[in-house]
Amino acid sequence: FRLALIQLHVSAVKSENLQRACGLVREASAKGAKVVALPECFNSPYGTQYFKEYAEKIPGESTQKLSEVAKECAVYLVGGSIPEEDGGKLYNTCTVFGPDGAMLAKHRKVHLFDINVPGKIQFKESETLSPGNSLSMFDTPYCKVGLGICYDIRFAEMAQIYGQKGCQLLIYPGAFNLTTGPSHWELLQRGRAVDNQVYVAAVSPARDEKASYVAWGHSTVVNPWGEVIAKAGAEETVVYTDIDLKKLAEIRQQIPILSQKRCDLYGVEVKK
Repeated sequence: FRLALIQLHVSAVKSENLQRACGLVREASAKGAKVVALPECFNSPYGTQYFKEYAEKIPGESTQKLSEVAKECAVYLVGGSIPEEDGGKLYNTCTVFGPDGAMLAKHRKVHLFDINVPGKIQFKESETLSPGNSLSMFDTPYCKVGLGICYDIRFAEMAQIYGQKGCQLLIYPGAFNLTTGPSHWELLQRGRAVDNQVYVAAVSPARDEKASYVAWGHSTVVNPWGEVIAKAGAEETVVYTDIDLKKLAEIRQQIPILSQKRCDLYGVEVKK
């Protein structure tokens, strides 16, 4: 099946972001994509100072648009993420819609991006956001898909559980920056892919040098062998790749790590 990653240029005008995102979903569908993914924080600028201003309830304006365009195009739409307001708390939330427009999953970012690299970048999502408390998967006729948002990709246990639960594709809307992007963006995707013998797709906003937080871009798809099979540059674009589940099955047969794990010695488990 064909997967499309929309590396969207995100502006400060929410209505513009929604309009452009929906236009690119239509374009991806016209080119045969069956699963389409948007980037992290696709409807608002990324930054703790913006989350409250742009936050919405779910369902709300942005998710309504995603539902409508998923149904119109008959695609599985991974709606990047938006700032969500619920019960006085803010979350960084990814919603997924099926070809009938129904919401299939809602993933709140589990691991908040609180880092301090002296002289380079300091960022603290927990100043305004609360963490999600569950892992999120959804089924398609092609395969089961696991979801994470950006910083979630650094936590190997999460990807491992998705693999154990039968996911063959992991999708991470994310916005790495110019410090962590060059060093870790591709490395982490390749690590998660080869460790779990799954496809990994990470979809970033396009780079905007004038933004307060400058995204690295380079939306990428990695196959279960750990090879990069599709990759964008920094500009707004749509990345297409064909996900070959026969190849995934062959790799798992050739190197059967999933059946060779020593569950008598170690294990990774979901707590709730």
